[in-house]
Amino acid sequence: MAVLCSYSCSKKEKEQPAEIYQSKLPNYGNVDLSKVFTPEESALENESKIVPLINNYYHKVWEQGDLSGGILIAKGNKIIFEKYRGFGREGKQMPIDENTPLHVASVSKTMTAMAVLKLVEAGKLKLEDDLTKFFPQFPYKDITVLSLLSQRSGLPKYEHFDQGIKPAPEELRKEFLTNQDVLDMLIKYKPALARMSNTGFMYCNTNFALLALIVEKVTATPFPEAMQEIVFKPLKMKHTFIFQQKDIPTASQSFLSGYKLYPLSNLDLIYGDKNVYTTPKDLLNFSIALFSKDFLKPELAGKIFEPYSNEKKGINNYGLGFRMKEFDNGEKLTYHNGWWHGTNSVFAHLLKSKVTIIAIGNKYSGRVYSALSLSGLFENFPFEMDKFNKTMNPKGTSEKDSVNALAGE
Repeated sequence: MAVLCSYSCSKKEKEQPAEIYQSKLPNYGNVDLSKVFTPEESALENESKIVPLINNYYHKVWEQGDLSGGILIAKGNKIIFEKYRGFGREGKQMPIDENTPLHVASVSKTMTAMAVLKLVEAGKLKLEDDLTKFFPQFPYKDITVLSLLSQRSGLPKYEHFDQGIKPAPEELRKEFLTNQDVLDMLIKYKPALARMSNTGFMYCNTNFALLALIVEKVTATPFPEAMQEIVFKPLKMKHTFIFQQKDIPTASQSFLSGYKLYPLSNLDLIYGDKNVYTTPKDLLNFSIALFSKDFLKPELAGKIFEPYSNEKKGINNYGLGFRMKEFDNGEKLTYHNGWWHGTNSVFAHLLKSKVTIIAIGNKYSGRVYSALSLSGLFENFPFEMDKFNKTMNPKGTSEKDSVNALAGE
């Protein structure tokens, strides 16, 4: 009986669901990340051939290029490649490892968008809500939450307020601008729209800076804390945070070549469009949650990867906080890149193969973006495969010979 009881108790312990984070904010739910994928879904076909290709890529691009940061590739929830190198702070301090949060710049938009959609799911706001609902003095007409998320607002870019507002606003002389400063300047100076609202795609950081303010308004919670409650803590993103002034002495920094420090500017505390500091493993948790049917209702999750700007024919488009490439063969590559100061980042969330590709560099180099071409190893993206081959074989080896050679055939 004792043996049976021991076995039964042990079995019950194993069957216990994962611990669910109880948010201080209501109605946000959670997901057991360990149960999103079956073992079969996380099994990579031709892993013995693909991993050597990635190893060779890492040696050629990251090691020979002396990049600093981390790269991670996963199939489902199984990590198939993960490497770290370099340093997080000047003087070659803070060696980068799996627990070192790095700035992912505009990849932050994917997570800001998720927080907004979780608020939509909770009935706290609607995609169709006009911004005057949240900011009664907002001077531009017919701009909605959806037009911000899909980069169709036409609003001027806050980085260029010094050019778009004449004379340059006194506010720009502050040591650090805030999101509220961005809103206040839009209301006070009414700079001209960069393009007519809702007539086409225009990438604009102002959109996501305002979305962060909407999150604050709806939750009555500062954005850094709201992101912890809505996204980071529920998804066990333990090393992830929104960069604030208090983090300047301790957070990882970004550099130019030779680890020359890239100094902070007065725009460095504006969040929503940037300023998520995270690790590749934490970001993988976010990617896994995006694949889940439990974290966000499927009808909302599906809207993330719809193309919203179809006025002009082309492969590039934008969903809700995600870029996408829609190729002539019917395939779709969903991703977001990031750049701010010395930071470059890639976050590819491959819908069909369930593969996640994450690359974060904190010593400026456009070569970090070549990580997106690894998507061609997992799905039928000939354009990305061609870029991969050019990266690996600049002299123009054929695709078949290149892949076979790298695989050791």
